Amino acid sequence: MEEDIKKNKRILIRGVNWIGDAVLTLPAVKAVRRAFPEARISLLVKPWVADIFKECRDIDEIILYEKRHESIGGRLKLARELRQKKFGKAILLQNAFDAAIIAWLAGIPERIGYARDGRSILLTEAVPFNENIFKKHHLRYYLDLLNEAGIDTPFTHPYIYLTDEERQWARSLINSSPLQIQNSPIIGINPGAAYGSAKRWMPERFAEVIRKIVDELNGRVIIFGGPSEAEIAYEIASLCPDHAKDIMVMAGKTDIRQLASLIAECDAFITNDSGPMHMASALFVPIAAIFGSTDPAATGPFGNGHRIITKNLSCSPCLERACPEGHLKCLSEIRSEDVFNALKEILPKERAVFLDRDGTLIEDKNYLNSFNNLVILPEIREGLKKLKDAGFKLIGITNQSGIARGIVNKGFITESNAFLQKELGIDDFFYCPHHPDEKCNCRKPEPLMLLEAKMKHGIGLKASYMIGDKELDVLLSGKTGVTGILLAKEAPETTSASHVAQNLNQAAEWILERERNNPSASARLKSK
Repeated sequence: MEEDIKKNKRILIRGVNWIGDAVLTLPAVKAVRRAFPEARISLLVKPWVADIFKECRDIDEIILYEKRHESIGGRLKLARELRQKKFGKAILLQNAFDAAIIAWLAGIPERIGYARDGRSILLTEAVPFNENIFKKHHLRYYLDLLNEAGIDTPFTHPYIYLTDEERQWARSLINSSPLQIQNSPIIGINPGAAYGSAKRWMPERFAEVIRKIVDELNGRVIIFGGPSEAEIAYEIASLCPDHAKDIMVMAGKTDIRQLASLIAECDAFITNDSGPMHMASALFVPIAAIFGSTDPAATGPFGNGHRIITKNLSCSPCLERACPEGHLKCLSEIRSEDVFNALKEILPKERAVFLDRDGTLIEDKNYLNSFNNLVILPEIREGLKKLKDAGFKLIGITNQSGIARGIVNKGFITESNAFLQKELGIDDFFYCPHHPDEKCNCRKPEPLMLLEAKMKHGIGLKASYMIGDKELDVLLSGKTGVTGILLAKEAPETTSASHVAQNLNQAAEWILERERNNPSASARLKSK
């Protein structure tokens, strides 16, 4: 019976209405997909958050809850449309009564949601709500709902998937602007916050930080925001008249997908507690987050490599939109030096050479599953030592679908990676255990493993390299801005690689020669 449910169920997820919250539901959406891998999963959301999920591989369909659905007649029409899709289960991540009544009107037999807003009678599984849950990070709020409903929720970091075309659009825009100065860090600034003035740091302080970024870091700045925040963005830019060529104002000029694509190209992101803050976290961009009235433990950026700037006052976090005390000290006492110092802490300081494993470091034995067959390639030790001596971190990045196929033991992969780390001086290994059919975001050439390594080790991708023996390794480099090197006895007719080397030692020599001819990238990282 359970197998039939997993294969045939049509599931409707009612999404939330705010961009930041939408990002925080991504792990819950993935958990539903993993629990029901063969189900057809549809997401019902408001139009302004739909683009967060546009390329999400865990969703089969996005249904828009449009303005025309907000009247009584519109809700009835929406419910009829949903009824025709024959959903078997509704998971209501949104807390409102409206979400439950529409699922009930649509005749969806299983309706799961928190017992809030007087809607328990409309739910077949009303999960008890406890105010203590808000002491946890809000990401856990959505996962706990699934857990209480009996749906397993292995943790995953929020991740916004970008297409190659979207990444290229952002790079082309930056490359065609005055911001593109070789080896200059690009810092995103997000001065807005939809919640209210108690979340917005002062424009003049942002301007002070921007001047420091340009003068002390030789950096460049992109100011982001929605149409309602364009005035603030231009006010900040106007306070930096001597740095106009170093600032690009994009507030009010992007849709959500373009905003995400540009944020992904930033070396770091300075922001108030806001939707774009959570987007930057889901794009694996290090964040200096400024918190006033809200609680960073509940809504701070998720993951490694971020810094929170806040003042521990007796009146905060008050969670109010405007300061009830009338002084806004939780923000006014945060100095520009506090934010600039946090920025310097999160900016990448390391260079890395990312290394494929099978076929690059060891002989490719087609699903290696025994130490008896593990053979380190003979020519690599010298090259790895040269790279290590030059100051590069060495990071293994490897696909291991044999685990999902049931022909490679996960424990062996962990042990063999640890052996290679010790034997070859490699700093860390990241591996993807998934089957290609799972369409995960970590299997090369998708970039998630590399992005996780970046955040864990503080790596500047634009000053780093990827070496592998397959074109997918080179494609990975193209998605992340690292320089790709293909190992091949003969150069292929077509490749996206910046260089083709016969072996790893030759690849190392090419990297070191390139660094000698262009030392400014490593010098910039070391100076921070």
